Amino acid sequence: MMRALMTASAAAALVVSAGSIPASASDAPPRTTHGPCQYTQTPDEPAARPVPLPPDPRHTPGHGTVDMAVPTSQGPLPLRLDRAKAPCTVQSFVHLARHRFYDRTVCHRLTAYPTLKVLQCGDPTGTGEGGPGYAYKDELPVDLPPAPSDPTGVRRLYGRGVLAMANAGPNTNGSQFFVVYGDSALRPNYTVFGTVGAAGLKTLDKIAAGGIEPTAQDPAPVDGTPVLRTELLNVRPSCRP
Repeated sequence: MMRALMTASAAAALVVSAGSIPASASDAPPRTTHGPCQYTQTPDEPAARPVPLPPDPRHTPGHGTVDMAVPTSQGPLPLRLDRAKAPCTVQSFVHLARHRFYDRTVCHRLTAYPTLKVLQCGDPTGTGEGGPGYAYKDELPVDLPPAPSDPTGVRRLYGRGVLAMANAGPNTNGSQFFVVYGDSALRPNYTVFGTVGAAGLKTLDKIAAGGIEPTAQDPAPVDGTPVLRTELLNVRPSCRP
């Protein structure tokens, strides 16, 4: 199973932490595509919704952008995917969108730490444990500036409007992603593959202003379920990539 986790420290990391069940010696090895992206089935973490492995052409498109129209229950969340930054990630995201994997899914986690302000989405189960039944390699950013809040220089600035993948460690990208509504400091361990449009930033501000659902243990949480239920109504390329 897969579970979203964001630690409570100022140096919080955004991950999908995975636990696995050992495979028996008689189990067949996971199926892997043969192109440069090598999308690999994860039998111990089956797909939350049926979806095949993405196309994996030898010459994966690595130029240009793909605009995604993402209406949500709280307003529009337009995304622009950047193939040059993360061609395999964009290929996977568009594939999942075309198979309606993201339709009617709820963004399950909002964070409001001083140094981590993101909304996390992409799990059809709405629990933070769901994925597409496959994983693929990181395409980590190399051009993010140092985070001003980190005197060690280890963390980088994931600026307002950044679109990036959540993960469970190296090369475990799946379907869950996060959008940054306020400058955040993270180790550069999360693939950046696009940006949020201006209308989407207004929607994110609305969701963030709504706050996070209190719990019996924490009446004023900074990490948890958004008060304003945010459902991705559908996710589609707004033009052919």
